[in-house]
Amino acid sequence: MRLTRTAAAISATALALLLPTNAHAAAVACGGSVSTRGIAANGCISAEKGKEGRIYTRDIKAHVVLTNTSPHAAHVDYEAFFRVVSGGHWVKIGNGRTLVPRHTTTGPTEIGSTTRVCFVVNAKVEIRVHVKPAGGAWSNWTGAATSQCQT
Repeated sequence: MRLTRTAAAISATALALLLPTNAHAAAVACGGSVSTRGIAANGCISAEKGKEGRIYTRDIKAHVVLTNTSPHAAHVDYEAFFRVVSGGHWVKIGNGRTLVPRHTTTGPTEIGSTTRVCFVVNAKVEIRVHVKPAGGAWSNWTGAATSQCQT
């Protein structure tokens, strides 16, 4: 009986960890992976719906998931850029630095965000992220995309 209660408690805890705490939180979608000096990175994007008066908006956020495959912790710098695919140009929306423990994955960590007005329905937007371990070089770009104002 004690084992059954322990299993039930563990199951309930695991389920609680899987459910989002904010019912309006946007899903995070990640793109392909790049790596440099034992650090792998995935660029990720989310687009949360909003409204200001009669104007519909999307709060588009860039995230990064970092994996350290080396036997040592590493400080990692990262940058994110954003653009609207149809004719837009890349704009830096954030950067940061974090310590990634050895043999672990961290994230998704929010890098930056931009709020866009939804005047073109389903305009495709994308982010790109690159990373640099301390003492290393910048990786190639990893990106992700979504429709800005999907219904």
